[in-house]
Amino acid sequence: MIDNLVFKKEIEKEFHQLLNWWITNMVDEENGGFYGRIDGHNQLHPQADKAIILNTRILWTFAAAANFSPNESYKATAKRSYDYLIQYFWDTEAGGVYWMLDYQGKAIQTKKQIYAQAFAIYAFSEYYQLTREEEALEKAIYLFELIEKYSFDKVANGYFEAYSQDWKLLEDLRLSEKDANEAKTMNTHLHILEAYTNLYRVHQSDHLKKQLANLICLFLNKFITPPSPHLHLFFDENWNLKSHEISFGHDIEASWLLVEAAEVLGDLELIKETKSLAVKIAKVTLQKGIAKDGSILNEANPNEIIDDDRHWWPQAEAIIGFLNAYQISNNNTYLDTCFNLWNFTKEHILDQDKGEWHWMVDNKGLPNYQEDKAGPWKAPYHNGRMCLEVLKRVS
Repeated sequence: MIDNLVFKKEIEKEFHQLLNWWITNMVDEENGGFYGRIDGHNQLHPQADKAIILNTRILWTFAAAANFSPNESYKATAKRSYDYLIQYFWDTEAGGVYWMLDYQGKAIQTKKQIYAQAFAIYAFSEYYQLTREEEALEKAIYLFELIEKYSFDKVANGYFEAYSQDWKLLEDLRLSEKDANEAKTMNTHLHILEAYTNLYRVHQSDHLKKQLANLICLFLNKFITPPSPHLHLFFDENWNLKSHEISFGHDIEASWLLVEAAEVLGDLELIKETKSLAVKIAKVTLQKGIAKDGSILNEANPNEIIDDDRHWWPQAEAIIGFLNAYQISNNNTYLDTCFNLWNFTKEHILDQDKGEWHWMVDNKGLPNYQEDKAGPWKAPYHNGRMCLEVLKRVS
């Protein structure tokens, strides 16, 4: 077992090593912005396409890092990211951000995935907190208004998933090939919640306040149905449940993001409800989703584990989630679980030789080198945010 001081020092060291890895390896000096991919064998692919999720997550991470720890290289990297997003990803005709560019900055997938618009809000509002550049705040508010205009279901509540460049609802709504083609998903709603929370820190409009409270209530009343505190993942447009899988990483991630949203909103009743839920999620995740080696597993169905790989991002989110549960409940079991997750991550997920984190390891702790080290879905956001949350929370 490690104590708080050692834990915090290790996290702080990893935080700066992680950010320096991205600055050293991913800055594209020839074509601007950042490279699109480094594979699991640490090979750079300089002509890989550039994804909006990767780029908005880079912006959020470096802006948040510079907000927490004044560092000119972090601030400069955030500015580089912001400038590239505005110049190349922003749709000056129809509004919103494109899904994918080629390596030279040409838009090659122009769809408007709501998940991506939300991440742009998350990133722009963080950059505004760093720089106070009005353009960044204006872009974030404009994206909020676009989501509310086109994606919000004014009849049945919730948000639809994906649109064409000119904001026509698509038939193929999937975020990725791994997802079900359903109208409303927990994952997109979670990241709209995250984005609206960050925007509300700097823009307390009545409309945003109402919609953020509504999102919290959707999680309490739709995505979670008692007595189980697990999150449901996929629904049709009328909120008929279309899946029964359990994603342990999303459960524990939502547990702390919901508390954060309620606290930023300042709603005492929602704070009470989300804190109670956070501890319930931590309890059931500990019972069903934490392996004997201290790691968090990937997926289950109601009866059994169906994917026992250890992906990088659930380890990061679980460290925050169990730390949050400990702070609410003062139950040392959750703090021990947090420490065990970090010990597993240090030993198996961190690439001690080449830097950054492996995408995942198997049940024997062996890395999967077929998945990216950095790419469309692999950014410094989950692990960078974990470091920031620990540094803010641990005394």
